[in-house]
Amino acid sequence: MEILFEDKQIIVAVKERGLLSEESLKPNMVTELKELTNGEIYPVHRLDKDVAGVMVYAKTKAAAAELSKQAGDRTMEKTYVARLHGIPEAKEGSLEDLLYFDKGKNKSFVVKKERKGVKKALLCYKVLSENGDSALVEVKLMTGRTHQIRVQFASRKMPLFGDRRYGAKDESKIIALWSKEISFLHPITKNRLTFNRMPSEEIFSI
Repeated sequence: MEILFEDKQIIVAVKERGLLSEESLKPNMVTELKELTNGEIYPVHRLDKDVAGVMVYAKTKAAAAELSKQAGDRTMEKTYVARLHGIPEAKEGSLEDLLYFDKGKNKSFVVKKERKGVKKALLCYKVLSENGDSALVEVKLMTGRTHQIRVQFASRKMPLFGDRRYGAKDESKIIALWSKEISFLHPITKNRLTFNRMPSEEIFSI
């Protein structure tokens, strides 16, 4: 596991695909980091099991409370890269939808009307490169909904490569989504820290 930063309060690491971001009986980041640091680890945000990239964890309860607050009020900023089937008409813009997450199906849906369980979802994107009928985009989340990036692009007939749950039909063995950058205020010093790592996986090389 690649560690980007560590002090007495936090640890920033690159999550591998297949690991849960929260503690579980299955392989997960919390257990891996506990073994690595020989101390307590507290999750403050999450990534889907099949998504990889940069994450921050707290090493104390106080740091966890502060970082969780930042994740909730969007002081913590998260940026992703994704490869899409299709190319957005606007090279830079935003997507706004109402999303409903069905726990039984473990799937989010774009809906037209607000009702119980429906939440607003907003993201901003920028096209980084194009190749044929696919695009590599940088995505900044303004809200943090389950499967948000995946469903918002898929609902516009631009599913992510490898994301068969949301309509992709390619043969990729991974979902082309990566947590590229995370930026937040250190829970003690209040200095803004930014960490980034671009993916090396071939599917992103367009």
